[in-house]
Amino acid sequence: MSEWIDVCGADDLQPDSGVCALVKGRQVAIFFLPKEQAVFAIGNYDPIGQANVLSRGMIGDINGQIVVASPLYKQHFNLQTGVCVEDAAVSVPVYPIRIENGRVAIGIGG
Repeated sequence: MSEWIDVCGADDLQPDSGVCALVKGRQVAIFFLPKEQAVFAIGNYDPIGQANVLSRGMIGDINGQIVVASPLYKQHFNLQTGVCVEDAAVSVPVYPIRIENGRVAIGIGG
């Protein structure tokens, strides 16, 4: 079961871009896509580039999958599953996220 942690106001999110939040000691990349009315949260650490940079990546679509391209070596990570498009053996954590009453909350497993 997840513990919901209040992270920021919804107006702190950047449309069609990422921001990083420190949630219980974990860097979490949060992506807000207003056209899709969707928000996603994944681990910020790029396991291939070995740096906390995914929140600075570009959002795109590959074969109907919403992805973020790492700014380092350009691997794409699915924002719904965390799986790397180029190497399915590599993935990043995916966190439940919600916006309620203008506040963003992330679910961290207990």
